[in-house]
Amino acid sequence: MKKLIVLDRDGVINEDRDDYVRSLEQWQPIQGSISAIARLSRAGWIVCVATNQSGVGRGYFSADELMAMHQKLRDLVHAESGQISEIVWCPHTPDEACSCRKPQPGLLDKISALHGSLAGCPMVGDTLRDLQAGQSHGMTPLLVLTGKGRTTRDKLLSEDQLTGIQVFDDLAAVSEYLLNLNN
Repeated sequence: MKKLIVLDRDGVINEDRDDYVRSLEQWQPIQGSISAIARLSRAGWIVCVATNQSGVGRGYFSADELMAMHQKLRDLVHAESGQISEIVWCPHTPDEACSCRKPQPGLLDKISALHGSLAGCPMVGDTLRDLQAGQSHGMTPLLVLTGKGRTTRDKLLSEDQLTGIQVFDDLAAVSEYLLNLNN
């Protein structure tokens, strides 16, 4: 397996909000997520982030504010001697019918153009659309129970659609699992 991982952002790396994470002050990492990213990076993993950010398209926050949030994320990971290779994002609202808003494959197409095939690589998300985007590239879906993950798991369980999807408590548990796979 290529050592490349794609992470959703809100609900996986940072706390999610129903009214959108709109500012640098509201962007708060989930406990253990920064260390998890740094550990993967130090172990030779290429860490990428693919995130829907329709709050930009809705006018809730600017692209500059989003870039400040992403810089904070990069700085926190760098402070733990890790790095994030790419952060790709979609500013569109659901009604714009773009090709980049997950579950569409456009964000992952961008990562694939830079790093080659994503087949078999882990896609970590807290919603079905994250996992579906990954599956469009033959990625391995990993569901975390942070963010909207518990609701997603319960819905998939009730519809008997959880087959083939590994479930983890959080990104730290995903990191531990992947690092132990390679030992």
